Amino acid sequence: MWMGPALVSPQWQGWGWLWCTGMPPVPNYKLSMSVPEWLQAIQTYMKMLQYNHTGTQFFEIRKTRPLSGLMETAKEMTRESLPIKCLEAVILGIYLTNGQPSVERFPISFKTHFSGNYFHHVVLGIYCNGRYGSLGMSRRSDLMDKPLTYRTLSDLIFEFEDSYKKYLHSVKKVKIGLYVPHEPHSFQPIEWKQLVLNVSKMMRTEVRKELEKFARDMRMKILKPSSAHSPMKDRSRGKSLSPRRRQASPQRRPGEEKLCGDLRAASSV
Repeated sequence: MWMGPALVSPQWQGWGWLWCTGMPPVPNYKLSMSVPEWLQAIQTYMKMLQYNHTGTQFFEIRKTRPLSGLMETAKEMTRESLPIKCLEAVILGIYLTNGQPSVERFPISFKTHFSGNYFHHVVLGIYCNGRYGSLGMSRRSDLMDKPLTYRTLSDLIFEFEDSYKKYLHSVKKVKIGLYVPHEPHSFQPIEWKQLVLNVSKMMRTEVRKELEKFARDMRMKILKPSSAHSPMKDRSRGKSLSPRRRQASPQRRPGEEKLCGDLRAASSV
């Protein structure tokens, strides 16, 4: 499948080796592997797919789509073995870490400013055994995967912020989503921005405080998706499924019935 595009378009030149050597094998988890080793195997697989520099996104990723649909797209990525960008890497990372309940996954998004322009980037945050790290893809090697060694969520975020400074990017906003459930058939969409911080207008002490409070709440599993509605609210907004009943006429007291009878008799005279 690779040789055809390589012959047609110059942007595919250099990728024909995949057609000759075969597609990169999808990593398989082994019981003998530690979590860091497994995450490294996943990241190595993503790097073998390569970052997509063509300007054309090969897989449609709609953030509002249910998790089950996004997992089908991830399966397609493993079949096609095409280069991917950061958003596709997040979905692929979720797919490959499914079935590992000790590994919590959540999206981390960055909005940065450089030379009069704004840029957006997203990675997959990882939490396991009291340590934070990340998986992802980027043009820059220090803006994608991070080892599972950071003691706090704020340490991980500040590491990304420091990496951005090397490229003269100033981080404007950081968005943190909720843990993604290990249920590939779930119809629940991913919560991408449960916490939004305007870090450019905050001191690092403030950012750390907000991040650690959020991380603590996530670990305690007390946060709910912002898109969720209470059942009572949903019922009040919808239409009733029960048949409508006619409003019963108010019962009249005996005195009122006698008075009405007298009036009818008088009118007939």
